[in-house]
Amino acid sequence: MRGGAGRGGDFQAPAPLLTCRALAVFLSLQAPWLRSGPGRCEALAARACLVAVNPARGPGPRGARSGKIFHNLMERKDFETWLDNISVTFLSLTDLQKNETLDHLISLSGAVQLRHLSNNLETLLKRDFLKLLPLELSFYLLKWLDPQTLLTCCLVSKQWNKVISACTEVWQTACKNLGWQIDDSVQDALHWKKVYLKAILRMKQLEDHEAFETSSLIGHSARVYALYYKDGLLCTVFSVDYNDELDILVSGSADFTVKVWALSAGTCLNTLTGHTEWVTKVVLQKCKVKSLLHSPGDYILLSADKYEIKIWPIGREINCKCLKTLSVSEDRSICLQPRLHFDGKYIVCSSALGLYQWDFASYDILRVIKTPEIANLALLGFGDIFALLFDNRYLYIMDLRTESLISRWPLPEYRKSKRGSSFLAGEASWLNGLDGHNDTGLVFATSMPDHSIHLVLWKEHG
Repeated sequence: MRGGAGRGGDFQAPAPLLTCRALAVFLSLQAPWLRSGPGRCEALAARACLVAVNPARGPGPRGARSGKIFHNLMERKDFETWLDNISVTFLSLTDLQKNETLDHLISLSGAVQLRHLSNNLETLLKRDFLKLLPLELSFYLLKWLDPQTLLTCCLVSKQWNKVISACTEVWQTACKNLGWQIDDSVQDALHWKKVYLKAILRMKQLEDHEAFETSSLIGHSARVYALYYKDGLLCTVFSVDYNDELDILVSGSADFTVKVWALSAGTCLNTLTGHTEWVTKVVLQKCKVKSLLHSPGDYILLSADKYEIKIWPIGREINCKCLKTLSVSEDRSICLQPRLHFDGKYIVCSSALGLYQWDFASYDILRVIKTPEIANLALLGFGDIFALLFDNRYLYIMDLRTESLISRWPLPEYRKSKRGSSFLAGEASWLNGLDGHNDTGLVFATSMPDHSIHLVLWKEHG
């Protein structure tokens, strides 16, 4: 026997042999909301017995006869008039009186009415806002939920899955919060949902320190002193940069100078002096901001030694002067790590105190990112979202939005040269945000004591 209004099943008439008392107990268990006074269940049970004498006949003859008598006694128009009048009266009652009226109507109801009430009560009390609200309002509400909750909601029903999967902004934001690059021209919500599912797997790999794998290049018969990576090609050169458009190559060396070479002819065009230590890094980059000293589109040359970063104009004037010198400490008490990052807008260098970031337009220090738990981290790469760092034991990935280390990878005992030429970062576009395609290939390379080259590579998705 299935229960009535309180237990989720359709109300079924009790067997003929059930006594009134037994049916009263049954109803009190199945519909506890009917218990509101002595003898009430007994009265309702007795009424139910009159309605359903034989369960094989469905709801019972009383329901059928009552419908027939109703139509005979009151025409539809008269019923609507009566219903309007009683509705006006009902609305004029107090809440307590309305409740009492409903209780009285329930006590007069038969099996058909109780089943009707049971079937419709849940719909009345629990509204499905995703079905009822306009799509724009549903999308607005969904933006307040975190992605994991949204994925759970997709399992509720086909309708919910359809609405949630169609909300482009929700999934784009979820990808962006994970550090993913977003192409706003792509408005396919299902595409961004798939990207998010792929992104969260990659971020889980990073958090679990399982995103990379290692390999080795073997072939050198002597120590590898320098490495260079450009457009997927790994070479052995020291502190150089070049530009095909300008047809020049720049180099820094241990004689404290920066040399500018004609790339096609191989002749030295200029020698820049001013450093008092080994020039460990040179960067040739196009400027992207405007200042008193340069305009967007101008090519800028940066060079760094142990204590200073110098900014040079690109020209062929003999003994041209440095435009600006940047340092962390005036008394040279703080050393710079042998790595320098410049993207046309910001200059970033690592020191014993942390990562220093300068605004290239004003040369002001924008921020100092400190990692007190790990000292002397060297900089490999710096982007809009992530930074790649390392020390003697691990390779680290930092989320620059929170300034926290989100992943690490163990490194073998390698040769860490003082000028920083024996280690390098690979493809760096992912530092500005992952996109599902740029997390492939080389991440880090360094020379080893056995004359081999140790590689850290992105692991495939999965």
